[in-house]
Amino acid sequence: MFSVYGVTGQSFRGSLEKLIAVPGLSAARRSRGIDQEGEELGPEMRVFRRENQEEGQYHQAAQAYREMLRVSTERAPILHAFQLMSRDVLTLRPDATVEEAWRQLAARGIGQAPVLDKTLRLVGLVSVQDLLTVINVEDGKVRDILSHSVADVMTSPVVSADPITDIRRVARVLLDYQLSGLPVVNEREELVGILSRSDILRALVNDPPLSLWA
Repeated sequence: MFSVYGVTGQSFRGSLEKLIAVPGLSAARRSRGIDQEGEELGPEMRVFRRENQEEGQYHQAAQAYREMLRVSTERAPILHAFQLMSRDVLTLRPDATVEEAWRQLAARGIGQAPVLDKTLRLVGLVSVQDLLTVINVEDGKVRDILSHSVADVMTSPVVSADPITDIRRVARVLLDYQLSGLPVVNEREELVGILSRSDILRALVNDPPLSLWA
């Protein structure tokens, strides 16, 4: 499940299929959505599976793959955003200067930060790319700065995910909306984490079984 937050509060809550119809968000490529919650395979692989199950080849191939990796099939699968998200989240205020935002992102070595208002509600997301539209950096040092605040350059409204959102759906939103990270907000509209492309790739590298995408 996804939500959209802006300076006026929550403006949308719903499925991935409904999200892509919401106007005013960053342009998406509108590629094929996932048909059903928990869908494991794309159409090509589903056809392959049906054809080979008749001859028993699919299960043999899957077993051979597991044996090749020599991993435990009992390892808990990674399914939801809360299992991968970073909980130690740098947040910024809308009235923070772009120089302050740049220095904080650089100090943490991260590419984006959620923006929270005075009530700690999500109102946007600011990235290094956003900041570079108004500052000039040379050899890692800020040279020229236009007089702007985070509110002037942040992405708003911004998409967020529920903690139990399917990882594949999060990845789809990151790709379609060309985002580097997705804030994770609970049912009380509280920011509880952020899930980046790096988090997903790191999990893929460190936990290679296909159960990652189950």
